Amino acid sequence: MAARELAEEYGRRIARYCDFRMQQVRDEQALENHPRAYRVVLDPAGRELTSAEMAARLQNWENTAVRELVFWVGGADGVSEATRRKADLLLSLSRLTLPHELARVILAEQIYRAFAFLRHHPYPR
Repeated sequence: MAARELAEEYGRRIARYCDFRMQQVRDEQALENHPRAYRVVLDPAGRELTSAEMAARLQNWENTAVRELVFWVGGADGVSEATRRKADLLLSLSRLTLPHELARVILAEQIYRAFAFLRHHPYPR
């Protein structure tokens, strides 16, 4: 299964738990379309979380009425400093450099894993 198809599969699974949309945009200005969103920007210098910590963050966002959560995965050159400054959280999936297609799969799987854990679904075991 190709990375894009796998990311889409996890997207379908996540949609069972929330209103979820994955889209590819080419311009960082698209982040401005979400002025009230909690913005998580993937960045190699960001904070690394365990799967349990990711689930706890997701639960906190749900409990504090975060209505819109945006995860931004940069392209081959990452994201600009301006986009980093706008982030509410800089998140690193790994110290390794990952192609953005693979980063999307890993991020989607971890979001699904967090929801499954919080809903006591057997997937994360």
